[in-house]
Amino acid sequence: MAIQLKSARVERWPVAGAFVISRGARTHVDVVVAEIEGEGAVGRGEGTPIYYLGEDAAGCRDQILLAAPHIADLDAASARAAVQELMAAGAARNALDCALWDLEAKQRGLRLWQLAGCDEAPTSRVTAFTISLGSPGAMAEQAATAAADGYRLLKLKLTGEDDRLRVAAVRKGAPEARLIVDANESWGAIDILSEAEALADMGVEMIEQPVPVGADALLDPIYAPIPFLADESCQTAADIARIGPFYDGVNIKLDKAGGLTEALRIADAADAAGLSIMVGCMLCTSLAIAPAFVLAQRARWVDLDGPALLERDREGGFEFREGRIGI
Repeated sequence: MAIQLKSARVERWPVAGAFVISRGARTHVDVVVAEIEGEGAVGRGEGTPIYYLGEDAAGCRDQILLAAPHIADLDAASARAAVQELMAAGAARNALDCALWDLEAKQRGLRLWQLAGCDEAPTSRVTAFTISLGSPGAMAEQAATAAADGYRLLKLKLTGEDDRLRVAAVRKGAPEARLIVDANESWGAIDILSEAEALADMGVEMIEQPVPVGADALLDPIYAPIPFLADESCQTAADIARIGPFYDGVNIKLDKAGGLTEALRIADAADAAGLSIMVGCMLCTSLAIAPAFVLAQRARWVDLDGPALLERDREGGFEFREGRIGI
C-alpha cells in the first residue's frame, strides 16, 4: 500500500505565438510534473506556477521533493489528506494532489470522475478561448480567427484602459460569439457600474475579478446588469464566506486551490452560498486539464483552453472541436 515519489520535474512548453495579459507576455510555460508510484501503478499530476504569487517551476519541484518523504509510508488516500496539511495551496500541491488522485483511481480500477463522486462520466463542454491583450485591432483579428475555428465563447483580457474599445472591436470581429472578460484587478479606480453597463450593452455576459484583491468591498453598493466573478480574491474554500457578499460567482483553478481536493471543497462552498461556478486554468497541457475537466461538469462557465494556446500538447490530450473541449 505504501507509495513513493517516482519523479518531480520541470517541463517547458512553447506557446503558440505569445500569450499576453496585463502582467506581461509569455512565449512559453514552465510546468512541474509529479509522478507517484505504488502497487505497480503510476499517478501523474501537473501544476503551473502562479506567477503573481511569486511561484516558479523549480521552486515547486523542490516543494514536492521536500514533501515526498513525509508521505512515503502512506496509501494514496492518506497521502492526499496529508499533503493538504504539509503544503500550502499552489502549483506544487496541485501537481502532487492530482498525482495522488490519479494513482488511487488506477489502484482501485476506477475512473477519476467515479473516485471524485460524480454520478456520470464527463461530457464535452463549451470552453472559452482566451483573446490575448493587444490593440483593439489585434484583438479583433484574434477573435475573428477564433470564431472561424469554431469557438463560440471568447474571454477577453482587459486592463482598465480602453476596455470598451477592445470589447467593441472584438464584437465586430466575432459578432456571433458570446463574450466574457477578465479585468485582472484593473477597475479599482474607475466607475465600475458605468463600465459594467457599457460592456453589458455590447453583449458581455460576465466580468471576472474587476477590483484588486483586498478591495472587494468596492463592489458592495454596485448592482450591475451582469455578474462579477472572483478569481484572485478566491483561492480556497475558506475565502467563500469573505468574498461571497461582493461577487456572484467564483473562478476555480486547481493551481490556486492546490489540487482537486480543495477545488471540490470550493465548489461545494460556492454551491452552498448560491454562487455560480466557473472552472479555469493556467497555461498548461492536457495532463493538468484532466482533473479540472471533471470539476467543469458542475460549472456555468468553462475556461479550459490552456492546451489550445500551446504550440503542441501531450500525446492523447483533449480535443478542441467546434468550441468544445472533450476527450
